[in-house]
Amino acid sequence: MHTRQQHGRKALAVLLDPDNLDETSLLHLLHLSQVHPVDYFFVGGSLVLSSHQAALITLIKAHSEVPVLLFPSHSMHLDGPADGLLLLSLISGRNPDFLIGQHVVAAPRLKASGLQLLPTGYMLVDSGQPTTASYMSGTTPMPHNKPGIAACTAMAGEQLGLKLMYLDGGSGAQNPVSAAMIAAVREAVSTPIIVGGGLNSGEKVYAALAAGADVVVVGNHIEAEPEFLAEVAGVVASFNQWVPVREEVQ
Repeated sequence: MHTRQQHGRKALAVLLDPDNLDETSLLHLLHLSQVHPVDYFFVGGSLVLSSHQAALITLIKAHSEVPVLLFPSHSMHLDGPADGLLLLSLISGRNPDFLIGQHVVAAPRLKASGLQLLPTGYMLVDSGQPTTASYMSGTTPMPHNKPGIAACTAMAGEQLGLKLMYLDGGSGAQNPVSAAMIAAVREAVSTPIIVGGGLNSGEKVYAALAAGADVVVVGNHIEAEPEFLAEVAGVVASFNQWVPVREEVQ
């Protein structure tokens, strides 16, 4: 992701929740991704059945060369033949379990896993309604109209050594993270910025990228309407139209 950012390239990640996909729907999505390029598959959810996650990742690896990154909400959600892991620290909240506690439990397994670890400052943003992530983590999202709070939070995360910043409205978000908040974080840090939640139209995806997002994440809307992948991939491609293509994608 750092290499893509350095060369000015935007990226598209599709978030796959193992609890919401069966083999048929996943194969259809993988077929679409061959026509409408995807840069990353993020795999995870708040209530993942581990055996199902491993099977899903195995199926992806058998039919696609797109890198697969685990998007864990718990230290138990670390299985499957993935390429890497977003090592999330929930810096928007004050629950020590999701700041460091789960990481301590997972550390020996992660060291032995061989996975590429991507230390990520994870920030939940109020999206207009309670989300699974805020409920499961027991934390209050950042106010959507307070970009300064997000900027200072990201700045602190970067100073602590985190390598990516992830602004997330949460699964099923009514409203996406605002352009003002993305822009404020972009000004505050030099790390790549991932933005997800509520990106259910080409216009919203465009606004996030124009504000400074390096990676946009779509999930729920792709599950409901797989054909949306064509639209969002087109928006990302429009930003990369004049950027030289590089083989390195991570």
